[in-house]
Parts: sequence; C-alpha cells; structure tokens
Amino acid sequence: MQRIAVFVYGVLSYACFFATFLYAIGFLGNFGVPRSIDAAAEGALATAVLVNVLLLAVFALQHSVMARPAFKRWWTRIVPEPAERSTYVLASSVALLLLFWQWRPIGGVVWHVEHPVAAAALYGLFAAGWLTVLVTTFLINHFDLFGLRQVWFYLRGEPYRPLSFVTPGPYRLVRHPLYVGWLLTFWAAPTMTAAHLLFAVMTTAYILIAIRLEERDLVAIHGERYAEYRRSVPMLVPRVRVAEPAETKVARTGMA
Repeated sequence: MQRIAVFVYGVLSYACFFATFLYAIGFLGNFGVPRSIDAAAEGALATAVLVNVLLLAVFALQHSVMARPAFKRWWTRIVPEPAERSTYVLASSVALLLLFWQWRPIGGVVWHVEHPVAAAALYGLFAAGWLTVLVTTFLINHFDLFGLRQVWFYLRGEPYRPLSFVTPGPYRLVRHPLYVGWLLTFWAAPTMTAAHLLFAVMTTAYILIAIRLEERDLVAIHGERYAEYRRSVPMLVPRVRVAEPAETKVARTGMA
C-alpha cells in the first residue's frame, strides 16, 4: 500500500510541476494568465519591489537548500527516500506558484522593440529557450530529474539505479544547456519592463550561484571525471573555433 501511495504522490507532484511549467510560459510571455510579469503597475513601488525580491528569495532558498546532499540526508529521515525528489519538485512548484500569485507588477518600460522582424526574433529566442529547457531534461533523463523514475522503481520493488555521468548533444558544447535555456526565456523579451528586468537580473544571479553549488556536488559525486569535463567544456557560452587557413595548417605540420 505504501508503494502505491508513494507512486501516486510522485505522479501528482509531477502533474503539479507540469502545470506550473505551462503557467510559467504564459507568465513570462504575457499571455493566457490572469496576471503576467509585465502587467500594469499596482500599489506603491517600494512595496512591489520588496514583495518581488522576497518571492524570488523564497524560491532561490528552497531550490538550493533542498538540493544539497546534507539536506537530503536529513530530509529522508522524514520522507521516504523514493519520494525525496518528488517532494523537491512539489516544493519548487509551490514556491513558483506563490510567486505567480503574489507577483507585483511595477510598470515602466526599460526597452521596447518595435521593428517586427527584431520582435519576432526575440519571440523566437523566447520559444527556443523553453524548448531547450524541455529537450535538455530528456537528454539527461527527464523522468529521473522530476522524481518519476524513483517512485516507479519503488512501486516495482526494485532498488534505485543512479544515472551514470553522460554528456549528450548540447552538453558537449556547454556544461549547463538547461540554464542557457532558462536565460533565454528570462531575457528574450521585445518589451522589458522594470519588473521583468528585476526578475531577469535576480534569476540570472541565482543561476550563476547555483551552478557553483551544483558543480561542487557533481565533483564530489563523479570525481576527476567531472573535474576534467569542467576544465574542457565552457559553462554557458560555447567556444567559437575559427578555422585556420590551409597554408597555416600546412606550415604547422611541416608539410610542403
């Protein structure tokens, strides 16, 4: 009975995540939601900024603290270990839903792109960001990342099998293509309001901090293999390799 309950809990947690993911697209893209990130200003400016900063801080703290190995070891004394990841996913979704519900628009336009081609390009980057986020989760095992694989093993009475370290597709170009996708969704905006800029700046700062914490844990788990990967592959921006002229290659190899 407990196995079934944990499995159902994992599925419901995933459903909550997926609904939150879809809502986030509308929230950042300004469509299909009651209040988007760029809605008209409400209330006093100082209050709005304070509330928004606190909402972002709640999400950042939840997302980082619950991801640390020390917290997981303590937390699994309270919740079943197979449900740990699902609980993390559910808590992250609740923190985001709280942000969407209590977000205070500020108003004020930082930039507005009027040229239709440029605006369309930014919308394209916005869509590409969401697609990148979704695709990269499947490349590294979407169902493990969001807790479904763990509760499925538990339902079947099988021990959990940790994922091996792999670098598929875009992971050979940058170490964190998932975060590249998030950054595109935050910054690719034809109209950037003050509230949107606050959101983009704070979430970008959080991502840069989160990468350091995450990579510290990955080195502890995978050792020299990840350390070498970190040395050879850039963090977020792919290296641009300029092709050498044919005569330069010939000279370097000593061939006539």
